Amino acid sequence: MHFSALQLDRAVGTIVASAAGDALGSQYEFGPALSDDITPEFGVGCFGHARGEWTDDTSMAMPILQVLAAGRALEEVDAQDEIVARWQEWSRTAKDVGTQTRSVLAYLRTPTAASALARSEEVHRQTGRSAGNGSLMRTGPVALGYLDRSPEELAEAAATVARLTHWEDDTADASALWCIAIRHAVLTGTLDMRAGLDWIPGDRRARWGELIDEPLAAESHPRDFRQGNGWVVRAFQAALSAVAGATSLHDAIERAVRGGGDTDTVAAIAGSLAGAVHGGSALPLSFTRVLYGWPGLRASDLTRFAVLAARHGRPPSPPAGQVADKADKIGALESGSDREQW
Repeated sequence: MHFSALQLDRAVGTIVASAAGDALGSQYEFGPALSDDITPEFGVGCFGHARGEWTDDTSMAMPILQVLAAGRALEEVDAQDEIVARWQEWSRTAKDVGTQTRSVLAYLRTPTAASALARSEEVHRQTGRSAGNGSLMRTGPVALGYLDRSPEELAEAAATVARLTHWEDDTADASALWCIAIRHAVLTGTLDMRAGLDWIPGDRRARWGELIDEPLAAESHPRDFRQGNGWVVRAFQAALSAVAGATSLHDAIERAVRGGGDTDTVAAIAGSLAGAVHGGSALPLSFTRVLYGWPGLRASDLTRFAVLAARHGRPPSPPAGQVADKADKIGALESGSDREQW
């Protein structure tokens, strides 16, 4: 499939806007809901993340993005193994790792997908639950590897990656729905969360239809879903409310942060979909200039990886190369050597 410059810009938005939401929400994590007259600002996170530094939400997305950018497919066992190994490496020194994620990664003697899936299921059987939002927060890159493939294949890949650490059906369904909505937005520039319902198992489809309707209602706000938004379903609803009621990309991210609770994760989830709708070029430079995080990346790196992931590892050619040029401009802005907007 040939992707236009606009479509590639929206693919970039999926990644960069998610990282921006993550970093912006970091200092407000576990806090109260904010009123609309408060403008969220970048600051030091409650786990010590510096101003503009993304947290575990984006860090866990990076191995997925980089595998796809290298032109590899998520169906490949060795690709999944690499993702799990990189997650375990990251978790050893990370400032914050989700409870469910740590309960899987910390007990892997060999960091492979098979051992992660086995441990993920074991934890679920022991506790009776594993539906934290830690799978949904990192799912955005998965969609970029399936822009030219079927929604059914994407739903299966999203569920597989989710279950590497979060076994419960809600995590698989939420990730599949979110990824299919991102795919639809990147290709068309429109929001349609119901686009993925046909790919949810039939006995769970009606419930998800109702869960989608709630945040799409008029006057809905992420604050309405603050209670328990560490649960993947509430995080899903809060993020969807942020995107559906927004007037712009940065408005969607700020609405997510104002919702309170698990602000960095909800804003990261919202940013991935809002970025797919509005495009990376809609993100204010004040957001992109400060972004950085594990493993030593900045916004310009995310831009390049996003384009490569969408193109299965193939470098872009004109006019799609214009998107890569934007990465160079971001890099210049990050170093303070250029003031041009992109």
